[in-house]
Amino acid sequence: MAGLKILIAGAGGQLGWELQRTAPAEVDVLAADKRQLNLLQPDQVCELIHREQPDWIINAAAYTAVDKAEDEADIAYAINRDGARLLATCAAELGAQMLHISTDFVFNGQKGTPYLVDDQPGPLGVYGASKQAGDEVVETALGGRCAIIRTAWVYSAHGNNFVKTMLRLMTERDQLGIVADQIGSPTWANGLARASWRAVQLNLSGMHHWTDMGVASWYDFAVAIQEEALAIGVLRKPCVISPLRTADYPTPAARPAYSVLDKTPTLQALGLQAVHWRQALREMLAEL
Repeated sequence: MAGLKILIAGAGGQLGWELQRTAPAEVDVLAADKRQLNLLQPDQVCELIHREQPDWIINAAAYTAVDKAEDEADIAYAINRDGARLLATCAAELGAQMLHISTDFVFNGQKGTPYLVDDQPGPLGVYGASKQAGDEVVETALGGRCAIIRTAWVYSAHGNNFVKTMLRLMTERDQLGIVADQIGSPTWANGLARASWRAVQLNLSGMHHWTDMGVASWYDFAVAIQEEALAIGVLRKPCVISPLRTADYPTPAARPAYSVLDKTPTLQALGLQAVHWRQALREMLAEL
């Protein structure tokens, strides 16, 4: 990897932040947030990429407001599909490679066993559909010069996410109701960033899945957040957490009931061992 120039798109987000913190010392990192690289401004994007001439582009930029996307489909597609196509096209023109981050929301959640990389997508909402469209245009533009990593339930000490929202609500309230019939795998962005750098180092291509190990419902995740936060003093007092059904908590966008991703081939390809989500959560809370 020595001497490689890597452009991180979406450097201001959770994964972008962790990619900067975990970057190998020998790579030249150009971290571009949406001020320097706004996927809604094609001329700015092309100018930056052609000026800097990176060897790799890591696309950690995305429109991720799942419910809002139902009302803002144009913006979701402009970022998640058209923005991804723009980055991939510029990479193709330079002969560069690209790592593109995708999501478990490309699946409908009806399978009941972990999704394989070649399982048929069937997104339930605009967010998932726009991300699936992005995956397709990146593959079309770059072929074997791109790797796509689908991930899920990402959180970090940086930015807005479920863990930090729960900590705030647990401080403010005496009781919370959390959905217990949606199952997935929480993923610390730090581990995802390390896997991403490994993928670049190995010139990985094709579709891959990466999350932390184990599965949980959002209710299980919330209970664990409280237990771990109380144990290290991040929270001072417990609050009552009750399980809800999805039907009791309607949202504008439908969510997959089961979106666990099969990581076996990715772990073998990267030569890495993912940690259990609870251990990763403990490490992130210790950071806070």
